[in-house]
Amino acid sequence: MSNNKEFSDIGEIDISDIFRALWLRKWTIFATTCVVTLIAVGYVFLVRPVYEARAFAMPPTYNDISNLNYGRTRDTELVPLTVKDVYSIFLQHLRGETLRQKFITEVMAPGSIDAEGKADSNLLYAELSKRLVVSQPTKELPDEFMVTIQSSDPDQAAQWTQDYIHRAGELAKQEIIKNVSYEADVKIRSLDRQIADLRENGRKVRADTIIKLREALRVATAIGLEKPPIISGNPAVQIAGSIDGQLIYMRGTKALEAEIENLEARGANDPFIGNLRDLESKQAFYKSISSNLQDIVAYRLDGDIEPPLSPVKPKKSLTIILGFLFGLLLGVGFVLVRYFLFMGSAKKPLSLQ
Repeated sequence: MSNNKEFSDIGEIDISDIFRALWLRKWTIFATTCVVTLIAVGYVFLVRPVYEARAFAMPPTYNDISNLNYGRTRDTELVPLTVKDVYSIFLQHLRGETLRQKFITEVMAPGSIDAEGKADSNLLYAELSKRLVVSQPTKELPDEFMVTIQSSDPDQAAQWTQDYIHRAGELAKQEIIKNVSYEADVKIRSLDRQIADLRENGRKVRADTIIKLREALRVATAIGLEKPPIISGNPAVQIAGSIDGQLIYMRGTKALEAEIENLEARGANDPFIGNLRDLESKQAFYKSISSNLQDIVAYRLDGDIEPPLSPVKPKKSLTIILGFLFGLLLGVGFVLVRYFLFMGSAKKPLSLQ
């Protein structure tokens, strides 16, 4: 019975005794709180602040890509490009690892990654990669993407953010121009072949025509036909036939000699080749496409990119408040632990001296 009473007395803790113990050790609590708070203050003012700049990218307008669709109609066999087509290429570069790696090695840590060992380089790259984030801020705007870059210098963070999104835009622009130019080059090469075939065919037709006229000239000379005969009566009778007909010699020797001389003296066949000028016009159009591709934009900025005014870490006020609270809890906990250890070693509750 005496043992049970003893344990019962020890197990009963008077709240007033606890507050009395805390009051007696108030300077210990105060000192602990002050020390931890000072450590938090020192951390806040000694650690290098980190600033975060943001940029928001949106799809371009149709006017921004209008030069891409210059002459892209069903007649030219070129499919018009949409805003979605252009913006998707921009997003591929913006979120791609190629641009991220190049930007980190060339801008954020030039020379540092190559100078380190492989393991250290991977760690450094992983650390810097955390400071460069491309994300979708809200689901309500599925086409808007946000680029955030952290740096110890607010102006540098803003400049890096602007540089990164500009590089993504330039890469997208180069890829679009390359694709459109390649498409036009394919058309140009096809037209080159068609034009060359037409010119070769025109050269052969002229040579064949000269041969036919020479044979007709020999016939006309043999029969002594100098001029075409004048035949009255039925006007539908064709005396001077075409080149493909059988009565070419009926034109007479003078006409045949003049025509042969003209064909042999002809400098170019192009004006006499059917459909050639149409093909040359199409070829000139496809060649002009590349010159109209410079003034295109693959994205728009939603707002300006401004240097951040306050750091994202450390948060000074929050860090100091948390330091104060942690110091206070640590001091109170230290006093309570001492109190309970003292109570456990005694047979009955005793007040701290």
